[in-house]
Amino acid sequence: MNKLFVIPLFLFCSFLINAQSNIAHLNSQEVMASLPSYGEAIKKLEDFQREVLTEFQEMKQDFEDELGKLEEMIANGESPTLIQIQEQKLTKKDAAIQQRQQEIQGEIDAYSRELNYPIITKVEKAVNIVADRHNYLYVFDVSSLMIHRGPDITKEVITEVNLLENAPPPQEEIREEVRP
Repeated sequence: MNKLFVIPLFLFCSFLINAQSNIAHLNSQEVMASLPSYGEAIKKLEDFQREVLTEFQEMKQDFEDELGKLEEMIANGESPTLIQIQEQKLTKKDAAIQQRQQEIQGEIDAYSRELNYPIITKVEKAVNIVADRHNYLYVFDVSSLMIHRGPDITKEVITEVNLLENAPPPQEEIREEVRP
């Protein structure tokens, strides 16, 4: 009877030990921060955000200036027709501001994705290299874990991703044309 209990218990324990050895974690923020290209991407995105914010603020200032004109026209008892024309101008400018605000967010998101894609691709490749090297089936980011007691592969992934970052770009194979 004891043998029947011991064998399944042994199999279960060996499964748990094997499963635990196939899991690792890393700190993706630390990996990203170690890349010069990530810092450059952040700077480019911040510059772009400043540029579109300046444009947006100019649009709002123009609206405020036109609103001031409308208030002045009303205070001076201008023609109702001219006041109506100014109100229509303001309505159009307000709609343009709202439209541009939505466009700006989409542009920032698209540019951010464009800048981050090659970086994320390198990080994923580096994680795969390290995971394959150590036969890890799962690699989790510490930001998604409450407890992370398994192997921390952050430093090793940083080493790999920096090797990928500094590697020369792949060149196309030169194929010689075979002539009959």
